[in-house]
Amino acid sequence: MLFVSVQNEDFDLSGEYQALLAAAPEAGGVVQFVGRVRPDHAADPVVALELEHYPAMTQAALQALVEEACERWPLHSARVIHRVGRIAAGEQIVLVTVAAAHRDQAFQGARFLIDKLKTSAPFWKKEHRRSGAVAWVQAKAADDQIASGWD
Repeated sequence: MLFVSVQNEDFDLSGEYQALLAAAPEAGGVVQFVGRVRPDHAADPVVALELEHYPAMTQAALQALVEEACERWPLHSARVIHRVGRIAAGEQIVLVTVAAAHRDQAFQGARFLIDKLKTSAPFWKKEHRRSGAVAWVQAKAADDQIASGWD
């Protein structure tokens, strides 16, 4: 079972794990990744990240990534939740949960999704700093390099 959600609300990690197990009771390996809004330690720290997107485009892009992961590895189930809107530093922003017969398949599928989400998902991010400064987040060459390793 594949599940993709783009939402403003936070997600319940335990509930999502239970939903994955219900969809894939035969799985021998489950991998979960939770990404959080990272505060930096600069003199003017990030207090929030704001994500903007086009809903239909974003949903379709995430769905395509999950489907590609399932084509590459024999995954029993995959769940991706990505939050949008204003998210405070320290809060959860993304969940990738993958179930497969064996751990290597689950790890590979999850890693692929995490790496590709970082570069292929159509989100526009703004950092809000303690001083009130707001700036668009630029793509990182290192993320592109990591994601290109899957091509």
